[in-house]
Parts: sequence; C-alpha cells; structure tokens
Amino acid sequence: MLAGIAAELRGALGILAKRDVQIPARHLSGKAGAGGASGAGHAVERPAALGDDCAAIPDGDGYLLLAAEGIWPAFLEGDPRFAGYSAVMVNISDIYAMGGRPIAVVDVVWGTSAGALEPVCEGMVAASRAYGVPIVGGHTSARSPYNALAVAIAGRARRLITSFAARPGDVLVAAIDLRGTMHAEHPFWNASTGVDPARLRGDLEILPALAEAGLCDAGKDISMGGVAGTLLMLLETSGAGAVLDLEAVPRPREVNRQSIARWLLAFPSYGFLLSVRPEAAGEVLAAFSRRGIASAAVGAVDGSRRLTLQAGGERHTLWNLAAEPLTGFAGERAR
Repeated sequence: MLAGIAAELRGALGILAKRDVQIPARHLSGKAGAGGASGAGHAVERPAALGDDCAAIPDGDGYLLLAAEGIWPAFLEGDPRFAGYSAVMVNISDIYAMGGRPIAVVDVVWGTSAGALEPVCEGMVAASRAYGVPIVGGHTSARSPYNALAVAIAGRARRLITSFAARPGDVLVAAIDLRGTMHAEHPFWNASTGVDPARLRGDLEILPALAEAGLCDAGKDISMGGVAGTLLMLLETSGAGAVLDLEAVPRPREVNRQSIARWLLAFPSYGFLLSVRPEAAGEVLAAFSRRGIASAAVGAVDGSRRLTLQAGGERHTLWNLAAEPLTGFAGERAR
C-alpha cells in the first residue's frame, strides 16, 4: 500500500512544482542580504536564510516579515472570486506560520477586461475584511492578454517559527481545521469562507502565542504540496529526516486508505506542521484543542535526511533528500 501512496505523492504536481524553486535557489543561495542597503543608503542586517515561508529581516526587537504568493492560473480561471480570497488568505497564513502578525497586503492583478477583474477584487476584499488585514496598494491592469494574480504581505514577529530549526528527537505536530469542505475541482480544503471573522483571527493567534511562549520555534504552514510536500521542505531546510505516521494525520471522516494520498496533498485554508521539542508537545496540542482545531502528533524528526512513510506496521521511503534535493534551499546542517 505504501509504495503506491509514495508513487502518487512523488508524481503529484503540488510536490513537483516545489522543484521549480531550485531555479532561484541556484542564483540566490549564499547571497541573501550580502552587501544589502536600505533605501536611505544604510547597510541592513543579513536576513534569515532563504527557503522559509517569509523573509525575516531583523528589525529592532523583532523581525519584519515579507512574503508573496502567485495564484495557479487554472484556479484563477476556474474560480476567480475564491482565487482572490485565497491569495490574501495564504499570505496571511505565511505570516502566522512564522510566529508573526500581518500588517498589510499589496496585490498585482492583470486581467483581459474590467469584468475579469471584478470577482478577483471582490474575493480579495472579502478576505481582507475577514482577517482584518488591509489592502494598501498594488498594481492593476485590465488590458492584459491573460489573467494573473499575485499578492505580497508584510508582517512583524517578536520570536520566529522557522523552517530551519527542526531537530532530531522533535515531535511532529499537524494542526488542521477540519470544519470545512473540499473544493469541487481543486485540492483546496476550505475552512475559511463564511466563518465568523473573530474565530478565524483567534485561531491564527495560536501561532505567535506558541512562539512567544517559547513552546515552538520550527514549522511551516501546509501549502500546495500538502502535508507531504510541506514536511519535505521543512526537513530539507533543517537538514533532517522524519517518519510520518499516515494513520495519525488529522483528516475528515470521509478520507480512507484509498483517498489518503489526495488528502496528504491537499492545501487546507488552516493547516500547520510544527516540529516541537517533546517536553512542549502536550502544551502545543492543547493550544489547538482549546480552539477546536484538530491536531495530533504525526511522527518524529530524525537525522536520516529521508522522509519515511509509516502505516499499518509498514514503512516506505518517500524521498531521500541527501541524494535528491527538492527546492535546493538547505540550512547549515544540511551542508
């Protein structure tokens, strides 16, 4: 069973697309912040290593966070309003995933007509209001030969949750809001639209609270690669390996052994994968439980640099990062 699941995961677009990141990785590795200067001509501190959910730039007693997301063209064409909503939502998730809080977003929207832009903008504004994060500028054109959308975000963090801090011996905690439904055409689990904004914002506040309490410093939000692809990226940047217990991953009731691979590739509107010191795991799980978020210990980090799947007493290696990089971004321990 696991060999078939592994083959499906390895061939999935959401994971294969992460390999495209090797292109900027070849150009940017080792150059982040080197010789940088602010707009006023003053030298700035070197940002955190590339490969995280956000750029983390030391700023005063904390960090300025910057991130951006482009929207998959087929998603934008098929469901432009939800694509606009998701573009804002996923950027907000990136900020919280690093223990931060969002400040504002800007957007770049290209459309073939004014009519093509309307539902996209409606969706972005709906998400902005739901999450309480203002849209403060950007670029708009209704005279493009194609439709395209990207959103960027700024935030701040006092203490970071990063992709570079997972350690052998950590407990892997997956937290996913299961109070939602799967998109009809795309692998997106929507637990956001139509939800009380106060609940959405309170649920996200768990992440900076964990960081500031010293309970978690390593993790990522679950992105287009799903649980499997997100864990691979976390392990690659941390120079680590892990065993992932598929039977422990929080899932909707309708997901069974036959459909588990699709769920492992799903992009949830609220989903985080954290690498937690064993002594803090109970408090981390309790924090999500208090908010009604499904969470569980789903595996353990080791030093193998392999992602191994486990289920029903069987194990199978999904990926050997030492032999085959995924994104090409890796921390010092991986070198």
